[in-house]
Amino acid sequence: MNKVTKPSENMALGDLPPAAEVDFARLTDTADFKHLLEVIAARRDEFETLGHVPRDIIALMKRARIFRSATPTRFGGDATAPHHFLRMVDAIGTVDGSAAWVAAFGSANTYTAALSVEAQEVMYAEGPDQVFAGGLHPVQEAVRVDGGYRVSGRWKFASGCMGADWIGVGIAGRGPEDGPDAVPRVMMAVAPASEVEILQTWNVSGMQGTGSHDTTVTDKFYADAWICERGAPGIFDDPLYRYPAMAYQAQVHAACNLGLARAAIEAAKSVSGAARIAVGHSRLCERGYYLNGLARAEARLRSARAFFYEAAEEAWASLQAGDPVSLDQNNMLRLSATEAAQSGAEVVKDCYRIAGMGVIQKTNPMQRYMRDAMVVTQHAAVTELIWEQAGAVLCGLDAPRGYP
Repeated sequence: MNKVTKPSENMALGDLPPAAEVDFARLTDTADFKHLLEVIAARRDEFETLGHVPRDIIALMKRARIFRSATPTRFGGDATAPHHFLRMVDAIGTVDGSAAWVAAFGSANTYTAALSVEAQEVMYAEGPDQVFAGGLHPVQEAVRVDGGYRVSGRWKFASGCMGADWIGVGIAGRGPEDGPDAVPRVMMAVAPASEVEILQTWNVSGMQGTGSHDTTVTDKFYADAWICERGAPGIFDDPLYRYPAMAYQAQVHAACNLGLARAAIEAAKSVSGAARIAVGHSRLCERGYYLNGLARAEARLRSARAFFYEAAEEAWASLQAGDPVSLDQNNMLRLSATEAAQSGAEVVKDCYRIAGMGVIQKTNPMQRYMRDAMVVTQHAAVTELIWEQAGAVLCGLDAPRGYP
């Protein structure tokens, strides 16, 4: 392993150029982003041992503009077009799945953009590079009190919480104007990470380094300013906050599998000329099933990737033109994300199958690609259920409840 100097966790970020001077289409070509990939490659084993991505790596992600990607421009953020941000996650996924998953939450400030101006002014008082993590399920009942809500509870899957500055939880409660028989509203409540207890429960085989632990609070008061309806659009004019939030969530997770699939193909190619194990055995590159499988994997990944970015770019073009993202476009966002996640995982499996006996070693990178890619397919935003829901919209049927 190459030795890489660890940066200071409190490294200055003020020297980053303002958004107006950035070519967002080239974010993956910057020196800061390339350095980030180098460090992740050198330390990815450490992430699995720790069970999370450490804060000095989060600091490097901040320098690469990942965590200002969804910050409102009002507060010095980039409010980046999703297709540019997704390419960053995709690229990180070629190096490490857990780091890509944590970086994907650079999109999460689209959720906090729905908070009050008062709350966001506090959030971004020290700069636009704020890390938000949220374990919003299961939703916990909150009690309405003067000026806000009180809640006790425990939530699961707060990915990236070990490096977060702010943590959100999912609550349900009635508003001050609601009657006693009103259906409770599903909301998100946000607080500084220091005010939320993290229970280190993440004990899994895939995406080990994401630190997707449980969080808990006891009789905690959340003022109204720090609460918004879950998935509500941002309160500012940046086009990003009119982009469908659920679709974006699906896309950032799917992008991890695009990266993992690319890594798996390159790993399979790297052993094409492996020496014969026994007399009379041919090299992998002399076997039809290997050549066939490698070519099909390349074609499948490129096809899924093209659909994925095409859908994202089309939706963004509508917003840039002043039009809303249509139902059909939103459906394509969800469908293409599911295709990317599911096909990405299938590519990894196929590469594992054709790459010879070496893949069974625990130290072989294909082991990690397999474990991580399977986790992505389990996420509710990209499961196989989405095929059925997308098909209903394609047929002109009413969109299923909660979709797209």
